[in-house]
Amino acid sequence: MTGRAFTKPYVTATGRMAAQRNHEWLVRHAGPMVLPAITSVRSKELTFEWVDGRYAEPHDLELLAEHLGESHGTAWHSSLHKARLATAYVSDGHVLPGFVGVRAAVLCRRYRAGHIATARALDDALARVHQAAGRPAAFYKDTNPRNILITPSGRPVTVDTDDLSLAPFGYDLAKLVVTLSMTHGPLPADRIGRALTAYNAAATTHHPHLGHTTLAQLLDYADLHGVFTAPYIGRGGYRWPWTHVRPTSTPRRRTCT
Repeated sequence: MTGRAFTKPYVTATGRMAAQRNHEWLVRHAGPMVLPAITSVRSKELTFEWVDGRYAEPHDLELLAEHLGESHGTAWHSSLHKARLATAYVSDGHVLPGFVGVRAAVLCRRYRAGHIATARALDDALARVHQAAGRPAAFYKDTNPRNILITPSGRPVTVDTDDLSLAPFGYDLAKLVVTLSMTHGPLPADRIGRALTAYNAAATTHHPHLGHTTLAQLLDYADLHGVFTAPYIGRGGYRWPWTHVRPTSTPRRRTCT
């Protein structure tokens, strides 16, 4: 930390207020997750304490997976054990949007924009979203490499709290897998497997039912993120579509038709 600061502008006061409330909720409920303190608030700006660090890289995946599992488990124990993924959840007066409705709406927009090739593929994607609705609730915070700073001591610090919603366990880890791959190229399948093992082990320490995310579920979530992130190819460091960097040595789950 230094005497410097980082100021983030927002288009609207409403957007600034949402990011501030998300930050406050994570500080209160997500335990191991470290966020830079807010030092100043203006109508359309938040100023944060400065953090020296680098963006997350592929070799950080296992460390960050364990960190996410700890944070998700802590939030579940603190508050989210009462949440249901199909509906919005109010915690400390703050509304966390549900998992299903928002994703279904975005999938339909991606289909209309041509990022989903067929109506059958859209139906399959929507089915994945609805199948997740009965699973334990964690949170989604858009964990991509540029939203995590690794400090010189090796500690991860989470930045950018613009997005926060309910999500199943493993969903935010899948976002990290996808965005690391789209930024740096394909990740080895065994690295993804080790990351999932670390994530599940950390989540299980908070309740035995929380560490059951399977590799098939993780890749289902990753495929959803691949669709959601498709319009950003060529921006924000994303160089490859998920379909080009998806691990080929890990077989996709197949179902009878």
